[in-house]
Amino acid sequence: MHTGVNYRAEYADTVYAAVEYDRLAVMGWLGLWALSVLLGASLCLAEGWRSMDTANKAENASERLQLRQSGGAEEKAKKFHLGADSTRAGCRKRFCGRGRQCVVSNETGQTDCVCQNRCRPTFVPVCGSDGRFYENHCEVYRTSCLQKKRIYVVHSKDCFFKGDTCTMADYNKLKSMLLDMQPRDLSPARQTQETRMDQKRAVVDTMFKYLDMDRDGRLGSEELAQISMKDHLEDSLLECTMQDLLRYDDYNNDGRLTLQEFYTAFQVVQLSLPEEKRVSVTTVTVGLSTVLSCAIQGTLRPPIIWKRNGIVLNFLDLEDINDFGDDGSLYITKVTTIHMGNYSCHAYGYEELFQTHVLQVNVPPVILVYPETQAQEPGVSASLHCYADGIPNPKILWLKNGMDLQLKGSKQLSLIANGSELHIGSVRYEDTGAYTCIAKNEVGVDEDISSLFVEDSARKTLANILWREEGLSVGNLFYVFSDEGITILQPNECEIRRHIKRTERVAASYEEMCPKVEGDSTHTCVWASAASVRDKYIYVTQPLQNRLLVIDTQAQKVAQVVETDPVPVKLHYDKSHDQMWVLSWGDLHKSQPTLQVISQASAGEEHHTIRTQFQRVEDFFIPPTNLIITHVRFGFIFLKSEPAVHKIDLETFHRIKTISLKNYSCVPASMAYTHLSGYYFIECLGGNLTAAPAQVIIDSVTDSVIGRNGDVAGKPYMSPDGRYVVTPDPQRRRVSVQTVTFRGELQLSRHLDAGLHVSDLAFQPSFTESNQYAVVAASSSRTDLLFSDLSTGRSEVLKNLKEPVPSQSWPWSDANRVVVSSGLFGQYLVTPSAESLFVLNGKQNSPHCEVSDIKRGNTVVWVGEV
Repeated sequence: MHTGVNYRAEYADTVYAAVEYDRLAVMGWLGLWALSVLLGASLCLAEGWRSMDTANKAENASERLQLRQSGGAEEKAKKFHLGADSTRAGCRKRFCGRGRQCVVSNETGQTDCVCQNRCRPTFVPVCGSDGRFYENHCEVYRTSCLQKKRIYVVHSKDCFFKGDTCTMADYNKLKSMLLDMQPRDLSPARQTQETRMDQKRAVVDTMFKYLDMDRDGRLGSEELAQISMKDHLEDSLLECTMQDLLRYDDYNNDGRLTLQEFYTAFQVVQLSLPEEKRVSVTTVTVGLSTVLSCAIQGTLRPPIIWKRNGIVLNFLDLEDINDFGDDGSLYITKVTTIHMGNYSCHAYGYEELFQTHVLQVNVPPVILVYPETQAQEPGVSASLHCYADGIPNPKILWLKNGMDLQLKGSKQLSLIANGSELHIGSVRYEDTGAYTCIAKNEVGVDEDISSLFVEDSARKTLANILWREEGLSVGNLFYVFSDEGITILQPNECEIRRHIKRTERVAASYEEMCPKVEGDSTHTCVWASAASVRDKYIYVTQPLQNRLLVIDTQAQKVAQVVETDPVPVKLHYDKSHDQMWVLSWGDLHKSQPTLQVISQASAGEEHHTIRTQFQRVEDFFIPPTNLIITHVRFGFIFLKSEPAVHKIDLETFHRIKTISLKNYSCVPASMAYTHLSGYYFIECLGGNLTAAPAQVIIDSVTDSVIGRNGDVAGKPYMSPDGRYVVTPDPQRRRVSVQTVTFRGELQLSRHLDAGLHVSDLAFQPSFTESNQYAVVAASSSRTDLLFSDLSTGRSEVLKNLKEPVPSQSWPWSDANRVVVSSGLFGQYLVTPSAESLFVLNGKQNSPHCEVSDIKRGNTVVWVGEV
């Protein structure tokens, strides 16, 4: 056998000729594959008893393992080894010598020495005294026994070519000459690897048929000798003859070459993929592991390459995709929703033949009920809400005191929005009880209770006393920050609960809430950004005072002043780490921007800012949390005029990596994120006024740019459940709506003809369909407001909401007219004009009321129970 020698040259040429991948990265990894081929991978590819022996041993080992693990393993193991023990007992005193083995006759029970029928398939190449190449010592002595002549191992590094002038280099020249002698079709200069291999296979097929003179499908020594004489091949200047084909590539030593051995000799790669396996769908529950197996098979199959969104995974150091099995399988150790989407596999160098794997990730339901407790007087209506998120969409049902609700024929009870709201038309005393919302889907169930008390003078009941003591009575309020101070607004009755004037003193301090700025003729409050911290506190920036205020929502007072770097303009609360992130400009020209963090933001203690290491920060982005995604590990920052985003660890504040956007000429302006498939959408700054560059998408699994988002341009907004991407295009005055499916596919749903330049956008949960949303968009220059249902595309425009805050008097962001919703269960929204505030009824898509004398109230925060 001369297999190892043959592969040393053949696969070296194959690997050296590989293209289309980065040579330094690919060759380092493929070197392991090439080495395995050189040292005997061909033995596994060749047909014959060796592969059968390996399979039998693996099967026996698996059976023994199962016997040990099952009940009564010891007894079964004894039965399993009984035959082997009997043989050893009879042959214990019988020595047969090398190449032979002792057997016991089943009929007579007598022992006898026979030639070994197989050797272990190890590859330790040696040379026999007969001049032949053997894969190990055992094969030498087994052949000696079978041929009944003395053959021994020759220990010399030159033994492989002793007495023969045909070296491996000469043998390769012979094969090249044979290939060149065969007729072949002329083809275009540019061919794929697959078409080149198809052509080579056809040439080798033709050559084999020509050499196979007796048409028995095997080439013998006589046939090869006749061809040499017929075609005068022995007259060539090569040192090798046709007989050397048998010497090097007759893998089973039967003195014949099969077509399969002929393919191997000439390195014909044969790959196949059944039509029914070209697309494979795998569904796995979040948190579990999964294995994706590539169905591409064939002789001499190169290593399997896996891709996600066109990015090769094999050479990346990924946290959850870190093991590629010996069989080319892809292992994901802990599946999350970001892993959903399409994966593809192909053999290295053969991209035209690939298998697509669609990974769908199921998530058990997670629910939230509202209110947890409520008290009503008889005769009024009551609603109990239940929001359920999961994949697939959960189905909702209600129980009362553990029993099914009798809804059929009831005029009292009704289910709205696929059961997400239980409405009681006119409550009675017997409606008092614990109402359990149950959400189910294919992979799980979740439930929670909403309690209803029906009593006379409900405001005096124990339920309402608890309501107030728990602080829930201070919820469901809008905090509006305007020139005159802070207005706390209850939207249902359009009631101003409290007005904190600009001259009011900060708690434990004699300082005014809005001290007069030197050189400013008007004594007004100036706000830029605000954020709610678990509905306990509100942080709000005062950019001209170089500080922020902490407002206690329970006491409805300013509790603390926190000094910051000059001109703080943006806040974001990271709920995962209880941190408030602060972006400061340094001055009004943004010449020295910095990024600071306040730790333990929800704790009732004195707070201080921590300056991070990042300088020249233009903006930052931290993905939001929701019912399914409750923890976020990483954020991103943009530096001034730099075409890149920098990934940072939110816990340590350290930079993890830089993702370049230079190839897309994209300087990032804003970002949005969906946990479904893990896409980041990046708005790119435009260099001209006619068209902004299209968004760029980053895959969070690989931290790689996967391309542009079609022709979608503008600032992306993500719905709270991650299923809708809404992008107002500032140039084309339209709004693009894209959906992210449960298979991680991004699809363009529609373009909404908004006809306005969008200043800000908010999502309003649907009141008729569960797990659906409407968008509400405000104009930056007109009095219009757009309502649009995302599921149907039905839109309407509200007009005459008065002029927004002028852009020149709102330098802190592009959103000179904000829209703020009242949370997951609220039906109200607010949007300011220059001189007043409008409360909108999202359920009816109409104005609810106008609150006057609120100037530049463009900083708004909702404080709710959930």
